[in-house]
Amino acid sequence: MSVKIEDRPIEHVREQVIDQLIYNYSHGVISVEAFERRLDEAMDANSNEVLMNLVEDLTLNTDQQYKAEKQSQFSPNYSAQQNSDDDFTLRSILGSNERSGQWVVPKNIYLSNYMGSVVLDFTDAIFTHQNVTIHVNCIFGSDEIYVPDHVNVVSKMFCTLSSFENKSVSLNKRQGPTIYIEGKAILGSVEVKVKRTIKEKFMSFANELKTQLGAGSSNRS
Repeated sequence: MSVKIEDRPIEHVREQVIDQLIYNYSHGVISVEAFERRLDEAMDANSNEVLMNLVEDLTLNTDQQYKAEKQSQFSPNYSAQQNSDDDFTLRSILGSNERSGQWVVPKNIYLSNYMGSVVLDFTDAIFTHQNVTIHVNCIFGSDEIYVPDHVNVVSKMFCTLSSFENKSVSLNKRQGPTIYIEGKAILGSVEVKVKRTIKEKFMSFANELKTQLGAGSSNRS
């Protein structure tokens, strides 16, 4: 006997609905305008009934290939390779420093920033550890940390006349690694965010699938 829709966890229902929207759009069942409108409504919905109404006229359901494609797109990059150097330091004194692109993430990262700026970008990074710690020492400076959507972020920062903002988001973090941020900021700022919003990632993923399938356009709303 299936569980009543109103009794299911809303985030599970939201994920199911968004998957069905992406799948039907990628197969040319609904137009890009309808897809974007319904996606906005799905992300803002606060009841399971409202969510299910968004897909009640869509008959196509996701398959195993879709689930595999989604797993590949939305999961952090993991590798069995172990980084030979488990410590990495990024320093900036009256200047700027950045670590981005595809790089292997060590277990411990040290950010030392005095009157400068540091950018640490995990967007395309390869994780080899489930738990990663960033040790922050930011004085009169600014640190920007970009993380993928499915990475957990835990802050243990001590701030004096400073700010710490965590703008990372996630719909489902299941097997994602955890990044611990600890240390101090004095008259500085530390910000954690994503380069692309989750909606932008959904749109990009849906368009990639549609291109692969060569699906035609649809005017269905």
